[in-house]
Amino acid sequence: MTGTQLAFLAVTLLTAAVNIGMAAADLLGARFVLANSAEVGVPRSWLPRLAALKLAGAAGLLLGLCGAALRPLGAAAACGLVLLYLGALAFHLRARVLYNLVFPGFYLVTAVASLALNVSGR
Repeated sequence: MTGTQLAFLAVTLLTAAVNIGMAAADLLGARFVLANSAEVGVPRSWLPRLAALKLAGAAGLLLGLCGAALRPLGAAAACGLVLLYLGALAFHLRARVLYNLVFPGFYLVTAVASLALNVSGR
């Protein structure tokens, strides 16, 4: 396994794991999720849908690891997560909630890294 392949595997697994964790927090109505969502103007009714998007992204990333034939699915999942977290950043900026911008920023960086490593051909 080359260094690039190892990086691809590690980054993809990290991205999937953090999205599964955040989806669980969304579905369980974790206090920090509810407080942050209210502060940036995301209705509570959106949380199950956002969780579903995060879970779908994580599943697509993991399936993309299963072989070259499924690599495009991993790339599509990473693209979807990039768009999701760009939206999250936009909501934070629109609401001028900057003190915790690092969290959606971190999730965005992991999704971008997953996408970049996926399309680089490993």
